[in-house]
Amino acid sequence: MPLHGKVLRLPGVYGPQADSSFLASAMRRDLVAPGVDLLDLCTGSGVLALHAARLGARVTAVDISRRAVASARLNAALARLPVSVHRGDLLSALPGRSFDVLVSNPPYVPAPSLSLPRRGARRAWDAGLDGRILIDRICDAAPVALRPGGLMLMVHSGFSCPEETVRRLGRLGLDAAISDRMTLPFGPVMRGRLSWLRERGLVPADMSREELVVIRARKD
Repeated sequence: MPLHGKVLRLPGVYGPQADSSFLASAMRRDLVAPGVDLLDLCTGSGVLALHAARLGARVTAVDISRRAVASARLNAALARLPVSVHRGDLLSALPGRSFDVLVSNPPYVPAPSLSLPRRGARRAWDAGLDGRILIDRICDAAPVALRPGGLMLMVHSGFSCPEETVRRLGRLGLDAAISDRMTLPFGPVMRGRLSWLRERGLVPADMSREELVVIRARKD
């Protein structure tokens, strides 16, 4: 499902791209519906939070970036949608809270660093050597963030080992699977570090397209 209109964003805040629309389609199919309490982790510009609010959900959004939080709050105000936006490191911003649905489009691009960047545009996509620093943390947070019967939907790259995401969520007691796949040409971030990705064996020499996946997980 296409996302509604444009969003404003401060410099360095991730702009909605194919992965956002891909996850938005899964959200609509999985019946993000009026009245559900939904948490959007790593909200960025807030585009998925706005999408959920338009579907009728009661939406809480979180990002660690001050500029992302400001952008998401501005976009919610301009759209006249009741989205509550908080700044913090994942669930630390919402102690004791739980939700019916958790969605996330986190940073997931493998990067030549053992840690996450603390500033700059790369903060929106760099995620450590294997692209999993935040993916793993969100998986670990999901059992606490979700109410019984709750649903998690997360999008990330096929280069960030979706099978490990499914296994990790399974070990944590969630019923998880890859629900959606799509491929698209490499974008500017992937093209900009293609030599490094190939040197590490993450991208075959003859590959020019990236697979995106949606991970769907249910808490019993």
